[in-house]
Amino acid sequence: MVLIKSNTFLTSLMILLALFGVALGGTVHKVGDSGGWTMMGVNYEAWASSRTFQVGDSLVFEYNNGFHDVTEVTHNDFKLCEPSKPLARYQTGSDTISLTKPGYQNFICGVPGHCDIGQKLQILVLPASLGPVAAPVPGPVRSPTTSSSSLSPPLYQMVPPPTPHSAAATSSVWTGFSYFLLSLFILV
Repeated sequence: MVLIKSNTFLTSLMILLALFGVALGGTVHKVGDSGGWTMMGVNYEAWASSRTFQVGDSLVFEYNNGFHDVTEVTHNDFKLCEPSKPLARYQTGSDTISLTKPGYQNFICGVPGHCDIGQKLQILVLPASLGPVAAPVPGPVRSPTTSSSSLSPPLYQMVPPPTPHSAAATSSVWTGFSYFLLSLFILV
């Protein structure tokens, strides 16, 4: 009898962990979708504007590391395509970057000339508590009486979130771990 109650408790615990793990998972965004991180054929501004990024999500950059890298830079260095003072530099060819704080994040390819022809990405990361409530739309909204500062990120209109994109997949270490433990207990 005690064994049955113990087994029921463990099974219930595993189901709760599995459900909790699903709730914790962030969205994984493969930058450029099937095109990946490259200097040709992908409009990264359009790609970013079709998604909502929030704390807990991650970006996956896939590229040929013999020809490209991923360099995180300040907004000013993003505008200038200047890689000499990186906040971070990634060079593996398959880099996953966790979005841990709200605000703008800027990425360029640090190889000379690549950023200038469009291999750059700016995203707005929303706080996790907001959920997918708004997405940036290209095209700043300016008041006729104010001028925009050259050092500030552009202002964006906020619109309803885009429909989910097939290349963005929800993933979580907790989910996989929870399902693994759940299957172990079901088999036992």
